[in-house]
Amino acid sequence: MALTNSSSKIVKTEPTSFYRWSVLLFLSIAMFGNYYVYDSISLVADQLKAGLHFTDLDIGQLYSAYSLAAIIVLIFGGILVDKWGTKKSAVIFASICTISGFMVAFSSNLYIMLAGRFLLGIGSEPLIVAITVAIAKWYKAKVLSFAMGLNLFFARSGTVAVDNSAAIFPGLYSKGFANPLYVAALIGVLSLVGILIYYIIESSGEKKFVLGGGGETDKLNLKTIFKFNKSFWYITLLCVTFYSAIFPFRAFAVKFFMETHHLPRETAGWMISNIPLAAMFATPLIGLLVDYIGRRALLMTIGSILLLPVYLLMAYSHISLYVPDIMMGVAFSLIPAVMWPSVAYIVEEKRLGSAYALMTLIQQIGMMILPVVIGVANDYESASAVNPGGYDLGMWIFSILGILGLIFSYLLRKSETGAQGHGLELSRVEAEKLKLAVETGGQN
Repeated sequence: MALTNSSSKIVKTEPTSFYRWSVLLFLSIAMFGNYYVYDSISLVADQLKAGLHFTDLDIGQLYSAYSLAAIIVLIFGGILVDKWGTKKSAVIFASICTISGFMVAFSSNLYIMLAGRFLLGIGSEPLIVAITVAIAKWYKAKVLSFAMGLNLFFARSGTVAVDNSAAIFPGLYSKGFANPLYVAALIGVLSLVGILIYYIIESSGEKKFVLGGGGETDKLNLKTIFKFNKSFWYITLLCVTFYSAIFPFRAFAVKFFMETHHLPRETAGWMISNIPLAAMFATPLIGLLVDYIGRRALLMTIGSILLLPVYLLMAYSHISLYVPDIMMGVAFSLIPAVMWPSVAYIVEEKRLGSAYALMTLIQQIGMMILPVVIGVANDYESASAVNPGGYDLGMWIFSILGILGLIFSYLLRKSETGAQGHGLELSRVEAEKLKLAVETGGQN
């Protein structure tokens, strides 16, 4: 920092490493807490059923309420974050998330808990947007991809932590669902604390440093919906079928493992935590690999093939659960690492925000519907420890989603290997050669 000779006006400099990494640390703490609160229901699903006589439909609705709120927020896009700025909006939405955690923890009334989960969706989704924009402000022209990768790493560690909370906090689940939800609410407070510290750091830093604008947040432009090409729609349909097969399964997975495979809660939590744990480490490496080898549609097809038999193996086979668990973990690492960046290849830059917003909106619609569908299926078949076969119908529904995902990934590859391809299958070397050939041809 320096002063001009003509006045006492402060000349702003680039942010120091200490400031930048401090911002990332506390934003990552906020993401950790946010993910922990969201996933806290799955570990107490069986206790909600036993203690409060909730049905599987009720449990599914606790997840669907979040997605319904997320859909409403996505329709408005990032307007509020743009209007209020990252600091103010992050504090507001983190506060909403914190309140929602206590609503769920301190009530045994289904409708209040549903309201709490709905409120969590209202706060959580724009909070994630605000955090993403804040990181872009501090890391633009620096190691932005690495910083966002670290932030996602910490976010998913929140999911891993809640999945393993029965082992981390011995006895936490011994007295029912209340104590685990109290812990989740307190960790939600930690998320708010992280945001408040970020607010203080940025308030100080913006007086000293030149910060990036962070770019515009993704907004859904309804006028562009019907202008996207078929490759985009294949990716979007793969996205909704894939995520609808993963996250709604996680909502019931611990209960399923306990009641059908007779696993203790600690082991069941560990099994389901392997999915995000694998993605935490593998997704960045896969992304780096794909940047060099290309073959994006092929890799999405391979991921879809891996996911396809997982649910029926869990339901009907006697092989080790680690086999389908690992297959699901690899698919969860592979498909998202390839799918989201692929959109940038097939959609022009000026419509990229609308593309991502639309893709996420459709994804959330699937994640709103499927928990209810699986809940109804489980209740209809009386799925329980006494009747473990009652889970089979739900596992077939997940398998059908896997079949649809494979179809969409195949159609994407067929489209991209044809004359209208967008370069998804090209390696970096092949893409550079093609670009050079086009430029040379244009000069002749």
